[in-house]
Amino acid sequence: MTPPPRILVVAGEASGDAHAAELVAALQARRPDLTFFGMGGSRLAARGVELLFDAREVSVMGITEVLPRIPRILQIMKGLANAAAERRPDVAILVDIPDFNLRLAEKLKAQGIPVAYYISPMIWAWRRGRVRTIKRLVDRMLCILPFEEDFYRDAGVAARYVGSPVVEQVPAPDSPTAFRERLGLAREAPTLALLPGSRMSEIRRLLPSMVDAARRLSAERPGLQVVVPVAPTIPREEVLSRFEGSGLTPVLVDGHAPEVVGASDAAVVASGTAVLEAGLMQRPLVVIYRVSLISYWVGRLMLKVAFVSLVNLLAGRRVVPELLQGEMTPERIADEVRKVWLPGAARDEMLQGLGEVRGRLGEAGAATRAAETVMELLPPCAI
Repeated sequence: MTPPPRILVVAGEASGDAHAAELVAALQARRPDLTFFGMGGSRLAARGVELLFDAREVSVMGITEVLPRIPRILQIMKGLANAAAERRPDVAILVDIPDFNLRLAEKLKAQGIPVAYYISPMIWAWRRGRVRTIKRLVDRMLCILPFEEDFYRDAGVAARYVGSPVVEQVPAPDSPTAFRERLGLAREAPTLALLPGSRMSEIRRLLPSMVDAARRLSAERPGLQVVVPVAPTIPREEVLSRFEGSGLTPVLVDGHAPEVVGASDAAVVASGTAVLEAGLMQRPLVVIYRVSLISYWVGRLMLKVAFVSLVNLLAGRRVVPELLQGEMTPERIADEVRKVWLPGAARDEMLQGLGEVRGRLGEAGAATRAAETVMELLPPCAI
């Protein structure tokens, strides 16, 4: 009797864990006998994936942030490769974190394990030469942005645009009042959402400036309600400590970042997947980010696109402001929020642009389409 197929799943930060969990669920719906193991977070664990390593151990950004963690990261990579050699999965699903996963793919390919890559690396934005490596190592590239499929196929990579998983992960449109009721927030209070990211390095670098901007805005808006969704990778006390001495008492919500944005009048969001989630909620937002100076200049030298946020990249123009590095000051953040807080031309223009972005992402069902493609990689006897 043929044993049930085994699938290796490797995901990094909170968003990757969420996307991977949706894909695992879609695969389980087709083949309940599938077994999964690998690396991820709480959402993959909830789907019954046997986690050999916690994703938080590799969730770091920037050159100077990564360097101290390299020995442990290499140890985890070796552990996953050894587990694959021992368990012989029928296919590996690698989700995002390209610096880690492409190196792991090299080891898996040497073992003859087919590789499906979900949440394709943004190599069209920088390090385009990596496409040759991907062509050699990846059997199926599952793209979540509409223009990526042609980019990869032109380079000879077997790619498919499956749609954005973010579309189905955000709740249906509703009024700010309705979202406030769901989250137990004050219904009539002016509300500012702060989304500082899911890595501790982001909390340290970004949240203090966000808090200072919120403090400035609270002086103009009595009763301002500041709401922060807390990723499962971040201890709540780390968020609360950044508010000490500010005069603000934030409302912390476990997860539910899109709903928090939906409950807001405006949001300040760390660059990353959360920006697209926030944009789909159709609320004004300001994008911010800061990394070490070394990481920033290396990135600037290699960046091939005009914007860093997915909202602006998909729109092909500046829909939301991007305050990066030295521009990410409390004064600038507060000023950009002021421009779009109340009804007016600036707010209307931004919301129109966000609506266009939503239309370009297509229909829900990314995980379902991704699962169909992964199933193609399973051996005939296992289907």
